[in-house]
Amino acid sequence: MSETDKLLRVFLVDKQLSGLTARLKAAERFLGEQEKQLSQLESAKVTVDAQLKQLSGSIANHEGEMARLDARIEHLRTQMNSAQTNREYKAFLTEINTIKADRSKIETIALEQMAQADGLRAQQSEIDANREDRKKVRTVADDERTKRAEEIRERVEQMKKERETLAGDVPGSVLSAYQSLYARREEESMAPVEVQDRKRHEFNCGSCMMSIPVEIVNRLMTHGTLTYCVSCQCILYMDEAATTAMQPAKR
Repeated sequence: MSETDKLLRVFLVDKQLSGLTARLKAAERFLGEQEKQLSQLESAKVTVDAQLKQLSGSIANHEGEMARLDARIEHLRTQMNSAQTNREYKAFLTEINTIKADRSKIETIALEQMAQADGLRAQQSEIDANREDRKKVRTVADDERTKRAEEIRERVEQMKKERETLAGDVPGSVLSAYQSLYARREEESMAPVEVQDRKRHEFNCGSCMMSIPVEIVNRLMTHGTLTYCVSCQCILYMDEAATTAMQPAKR
């Protein structure tokens, strides 16, 4: 048996494994998407919580400053009522009006920040609701992934053992080249030679459908060594249909 034939047996098992695990991989991708979205929501919650905490601290400082100014105004009013001269009275009144103007500015800022805080609390509620929904979806996705894995576990283990046995018959360099190619192209790693017209030496690659030189087909049939398509660089092999088509016509 040629090295290409030995490699083909490994490839056919890999294709079966790929088909068998397709639904599991889809379930794992879906679970991964839920995990990613949940992580993004968690990150958003941390950010909003930090912003709200900082804003609440600033609001508290402004409220404390307004309370201090209110106390100062009341103290000045008491002093103003005890003023001995009109000049002294006006001085107290001017200071009170200045403090009131300062307080008004602080109050405006505080009200704006309170509105921002209300908006952040609304974001918090929305994020919390989305997190709970996403956790439920993640739970379902995790259960589905586990179910798919359990369904195919025994069959996958059997096929992996079969693949290991078949791979042991393939030369190391050939297997290494194939596995590197399979990692990139998966089921398009190997393709059969398609015989369009044997007499006219017209052959195509079963993957990219481009023409294959007759020399390559002859080398593949004669030696069975690792042979690549000149166009797409997949590994070529002769399947039963191609082998039959290449047989001389019976008289």
